Amino acid sequence: MIPSLDSFRNFFVAVNMLQQPLEHFIANLQSPPSCMISDKYLAFTAQVARKFQIPRIIFDGTSCFNLLCIHNLHNSNVLEDISDHEKFFMPGLPNQIEFTWAQLPSPFNPGSLVSHDMKKNRDRIREGELGAYGVVINSFEELEREYVERYRKAKGEKVWCIGPVSLYNKEDLDRAQRGNKSSIDENKCLQWLNSQKPGSVVYACLGTLTDLTTPQLIELGLGLEVSEMPFIWVIKAGKRKEEIEKWLLEDGFEERTKDRGLLIRGWAPQLLILSHRAIGGFLTHCGWNSTRICAGAPMVAWPIFSEQFFNEKLIVQVMGIGVGVGAKVVVHLCEEDKFGVLVKREDMKTAIEKVMDKGRDGQERRERARELQKMANMAMEGGGSSYTNLTLLIEDIMQQAARNQEAKTLETFSSLNLNY
Repeated sequence: MIPSLDSFRNFFVAVNMLQQPLEHFIANLQSPPSCMISDKYLAFTAQVARKFQIPRIIFDGTSCFNLLCIHNLHNSNVLEDISDHEKFFMPGLPNQIEFTWAQLPSPFNPGSLVSHDMKKNRDRIREGELGAYGVVINSFEELEREYVERYRKAKGEKVWCIGPVSLYNKEDLDRAQRGNKSSIDENKCLQWLNSQKPGSVVYACLGTLTDLTTPQLIELGLGLEVSEMPFIWVIKAGKRKEEIEKWLLEDGFEERTKDRGLLIRGWAPQLLILSHRAIGGFLTHCGWNSTRICAGAPMVAWPIFSEQFFNEKLIVQVMGIGVGVGAKVVVHLCEEDKFGVLVKREDMKTAIEKVMDKGRDGQERRERARELQKMANMAMEGGGSSYTNLTLLIEDIMQQAARNQEAKTLETFSSLNLNY
């Protein structure tokens, strides 16, 4: 909701003002917390944890694959003398995966509008990560096992994958309302989906933060149209709302596609939609919340910013459950107008056709996606990897708390003996 990069400084100043009330809250507790779990971007919590000697576990909203790539980039010289579009192999991975500098996230490819204050804040976040007791990750071991193992080794074992936490929502109402109130009546959405053939619908949603230019949004809509597949298109036009609504009306897109297209303006009940049998493909920006495989749908991968190009490689090359649209560069937040149209309707049409293909390749992608869906559900059940990891996390903190209490008791006895 921040309108420009100029507002980021104020936002983080405001966030950091939570430090004092948090310290006041902890100081007035009868006993200190056994641990603190905080989002890694709340860097001030590292100072609070040190002050009160509380183990701080950071929550990271991305994947172990992403975290391992970032760790390896920080600890190698692979980016020295690399030009924007020159390809290089990511170091320290069990398989050879190529990137370009222009596809890397902001710590390595910051864009032209990043201020000195934003760089300082990023450094504080990085420092807080390095000093954390451990990391909690919304992933599951079977999804990216080799990368979990390597990242766990790099971080000294204190890495717990406890997801996908979205699978905690079992009922349709919970799935529909997860995250925000839907912009469409859930029953209307379900009725439309029920009218479609199984595995026939493309669901297109590029996330909450993505701010495509009006020409790129139009190209997306036309790409869905020329694919000739039934589709649900979630339009989050933001500040471009008037422009895109004008195009929809004047071009006649909505009227032209009304028999096979459903447009949702604003927030969509994504979990409810993706879990429906009519969905056959998911056109996604490759944000990690969307990428975690808990719905069993193969993906049309359109990475745009942040770590999304890492997630695309995981989807397309490692897991083999998606097809890329050919995106080549990170489009930095608030710099979208500099880039214009990067993905053409023909590129989307080609990728959608491959994902929805009923032949051997398409069938293999669907089978792999369904298998990962089963693994995700099993991970969250009793005895599953995520269930076990959460148990191990709790046991670790209990043991740490017991050791701390024992040390305090010994310190008290030593003080009493000295006084005596």
